[in-house]
Amino acid sequence: MQHFIDSTASLLGLIIIIPLIGTGLYLTIRLKLVQMMQFGHSWKVISGIYDDPEEIGDINHIQALSAALSATIGIGNIAGVATAIHFGGPGALFWMWVTAFVGMATKFSEATLALKFRQIHKDGSASGGPMYYIELGLGKSWKPLAVIFAFCTIISSFGSGNTVQAFTVADSFGADFGIPNWVTGLVLATLVGMVIIGGIKRIGIVASRLVPFMALVYIISALWVIGSNADKLPDAIKLIFNSAFSARAGIGGFAGSTFMMALLWGVKRGLFSNESGQGSAPIAHAAAKTEEPVREGTVAMVGPFIDTLVICTLTGLTIITSGAWNTPFFTTIDLDQPTVVTGMAKLLPGGKVDEEDLFVGRRPILGGNVLGVKFIHNNSFFIDPEIVQTYEDGEPVPLNQGTFEVNKDGIIEIYRVELDSIGRKIDKPENEIPLENIRIEGKGLRNGSLLTAQAFESGLGGKWGNWMVTIAVFLFAISTAISWSYYGDRATVYLFGIKGVKIYRMVYVVVVFIGANLALEAAWGFGDIALACMAIPNLFALVLLAKKVQEWKEEYFSREHVPVSKMHF
Repeated sequence: MQHFIDSTASLLGLIIIIPLIGTGLYLTIRLKLVQMMQFGHSWKVISGIYDDPEEIGDINHIQALSAALSATIGIGNIAGVATAIHFGGPGALFWMWVTAFVGMATKFSEATLALKFRQIHKDGSASGGPMYYIELGLGKSWKPLAVIFAFCTIISSFGSGNTVQAFTVADSFGADFGIPNWVTGLVLATLVGMVIIGGIKRIGIVASRLVPFMALVYIISALWVIGSNADKLPDAIKLIFNSAFSARAGIGGFAGSTFMMALLWGVKRGLFSNESGQGSAPIAHAAAKTEEPVREGTVAMVGPFIDTLVICTLTGLTIITSGAWNTPFFTTIDLDQPTVVTGMAKLLPGGKVDEEDLFVGRRPILGGNVLGVKFIHNNSFFIDPEIVQTYEDGEPVPLNQGTFEVNKDGIIEIYRVELDSIGRKIDKPENEIPLENIRIEGKGLRNGSLLTAQAFESGLGGKWGNWMVTIAVFLFAISTAISWSYYGDRATVYLFGIKGVKIYRMVYVVVVFIGANLALEAAWGFGDIALACMAIPNLFALVLLAKKVQEWKEEYFSREHVPVSKMHF
């Protein structure tokens, strides 16, 4: 089942890349580079000069942007960037920039449509997003597509927006501070519950304070690390551009990458970081206090700029200038993680090897070393691997004498061989050692949040760098969980009405606690599948409604826009 989920998620992730980028390019051209030509107007709106508390909506412009950003600025900005560079090389960062640029036009269109077709309920609250502009913009006959989008939004809110965030925080706090997962889960569930019970108004207030704070702390820390490696910055930028268009040979522990790997990993991580085209952010922007849909569209297009062009770029430059991306560090891995190959195997870009180089058979273990084989972990050969056995009453020690076996299914088995007092093998049955008592120590590349943490450690020194990333993970994850609850909240309203909201919120809080206590590996896959299923109907609607967005945009900017303070005066 796990293999099926991972395979499906990977396939959908690859398939959806072309429509996401293609739609962004199409909208960029159709809207005449709105992300460049009206970028200044975006900041005027965000500054609040057009805010009118008398207009319909729940939250002001900056709160709507903060709510959307709190969902997009998350684990992807820390672990996603690291993964893109790990597999695609430094050039992947360039393609993340490309996705952000075209994604700004996509976000503009999404938010504009969300405001135009939003619904105001009897209690004065607003609901909007792709489910509404699919049904109302394209017509009632398209409602099944809107229902699919809303259903996938709820699934995503429990998956990538909830359990993945909770488990990542609990795992980090357990590793760094020894805090039990259930304690972290209880704290997270309480904090999230206290915010989301108050609805979008409380979410908007909390997000407008939390997002600037967490972004500022992370940006300052990243700039500190980059500044400490300022002499390497010009070469890092040159490396990014050179690697974006050409194959990159291995450097240090890095296996090398191809043009397609840099493109695919950069685009994939970029799109799933800023969420352009997935249809999530317009749900938050639909709650803005404004009667000008295009005005909120200009606010929304700032999201990919902050998320990817600022925060993801700083993460990437921190990793590249520190050299952490291609430097093997001491690490420990479990035996179920590495790929075992023959001693003559060649490592291909992406950490792949020819199938005939995969090892099947038995090899002796002497002094902790497995003779005649190599281990692959995180896109590189594991350097100086040593088989270590852990005892309950002592420190881990190398397994001095034994056998290492891999069967045709790739399952590893370890046996201890008993020796007599002068080192001769005793003629007794071999004793199989439980794999949970065995691990491999050595040097290898790091990936995900561990790679980012290593980069910060190099600049901030000691444990401070690692703690900085752990704190960022906590802040980013909790903000993501809070905002994604609102996305699922509005999808619930669309499918089941206002009465379903209380039940959804209670279940959501409980799932936060459950997610922190279970290693829900499938949650990542389920989340990616649901996000892809959200994007397909949303992109379809964006293309079909692009002409209307263009007309509204031209009409809006043909008028003079006077600040509210001057109008009241």
